[in-house]
Amino acid sequence: MSWSSPPAVGIDLGTTYSVIARLDERGTPVSLANAEGDLLTPSAVLFDGSEVVVGKEALKALAVEAECVAVFAKRDMGQRHYGKPLQGQWYPPEVIQAFVLKKLADDASRATSPFSHAVITVPAYFDEVRRKATQDAGYMAGLEVLDIINEPTAAAVAFGLQQGFLSTEGTAHRPLNLVVYDLGGGTFDVTVMRIEGGEFRTLATDGDVELGGKDWDQRLLDFAAAEFARRWGSDPRHDPNANARLWQECEEAKRTLSTRRRAAIQVLHAGQALRVEVTREQFEEQTRDLLARTEFTARQALREAGLDWGAVDRVLLVGGSTRMPMVADMLRRLCGRQPDAGISPDEAVAHGAALHAGLLLARLHGRPPRFSIRNVNSHSLGVVGTEASTQRRRTAVLIPKNTPLPVTARRVFKTQQPGQRSLAIPIVEGESRDPEACVPLGTCVISNLPPDLPARTEVEVMFRYRADGRLQVQVRIPATDIQLMQELQRENSLTQVQLDAWRLRIAGT
Repeated sequence: MSWSSPPAVGIDLGTTYSVIARLDERGTPVSLANAEGDLLTPSAVLFDGSEVVVGKEALKALAVEAECVAVFAKRDMGQRHYGKPLQGQWYPPEVIQAFVLKKLADDASRATSPFSHAVITVPAYFDEVRRKATQDAGYMAGLEVLDIINEPTAAAVAFGLQQGFLSTEGTAHRPLNLVVYDLGGGTFDVTVMRIEGGEFRTLATDGDVELGGKDWDQRLLDFAAAEFARRWGSDPRHDPNANARLWQECEEAKRTLSTRRRAAIQVLHAGQALRVEVTREQFEEQTRDLLARTEFTARQALREAGLDWGAVDRVLLVGGSTRMPMVADMLRRLCGRQPDAGISPDEAVAHGAALHAGLLLARLHGRPPRFSIRNVNSHSLGVVGTEASTQRRRTAVLIPKNTPLPVTARRVFKTQQPGQRSLAIPIVEGESRDPEACVPLGTCVISNLPPDLPARTEVEVMFRYRADGRLQVQVRIPATDIQLMQELQRENSLTQVQLDAWRLRIAGT
């Protein structure tokens, strides 16, 4: 097959499953199978002595070696460590994700020409810290990350191409308002987009990085475990291997309940067994509050976009968890029409990422792009300062949530004391005026200020927020020649030395 070189590769780095795709010679995205012949690779990593195993075999080992297997590492992105030690070692979650990325890249390279460039997707509601961690995972996996793109945006691009809303010239047949409801294994996003004239423009986004299919699984697991405890007097959730086996049973039962009215869950623990039956109605009642959280978020995103449901042309279902009938039922009630499941909820994100990679490579080679993407930021960005009237620490927002990207914003602050010799400027992400309710991104520190600066000397802070959701900060003191431009070093981020060391280690596995 005569695919062009270098390939345009897109990767959906999922909480439970990951997919890699590339563009064929016609510019159409195709998913690439892994070494086992599957299009979906479980985002599971087994640490077995000096050997690291990724994918299906790692997931199988979860039932007997739970303490050696990492799953759902995406939920821990931005934290210092993955949620548990593996073989006595604490791993940064981005390192675990890097092993997954390397598996995807190595397997895909057997089916196509060699590549090193890729676009990786993240939930739209990922904050700046998690985006940086994802980019670092790509670097440690040996990839050059062309861009970080939001998962709902990628799905919308794939939808626009595959459903015929983009002509061969790359322009929309007509303006289209699209709601992307993305319920994956571990995260949830709602993004409101407009497709017009070849531009995919995000109007608003909202979400929850602690909500996904895993939480529906957990409700089934808790139900089955409670039934087992009533019958046998012991709780399988207290045994890591029994809990892992039960989670796999419950995940399968969830899939069964998407096509049948009832399912059975087999619980094995402490030499005892119990078959627990559950109906779709019971499952929906057990998870009603989880679904309600997604409904609230969908309403909120639409309100922030300035639209009502009557102005929405399509509701696009993305993520494997949208196969649950309760999701389509809820959205049908909200918008008055059947949501669109015309593209694969598992592959759409990777396909859109591959299309975006093709766009970026076209630009690098001087070719006109087929379309353009305009995103918004999912969280407000600001500086923590002291309010003059109350002397209380407050967040001063420079870039409000849902601002189109890229964007540059400036704000002037003032020093508090005469002769102040240093400045510490905390940068935070979040919607609250209370800094304690926001996420700290890092601190810009300026030392050795001139000794004679008067109180209330102006300090100009400028944010440059890129289209991929990465932030640069510049601090300037107009009364001096002091100017500082840096990309923040965050408390939980790996240093460049650490990144390079992990890159070498992962390359040798």
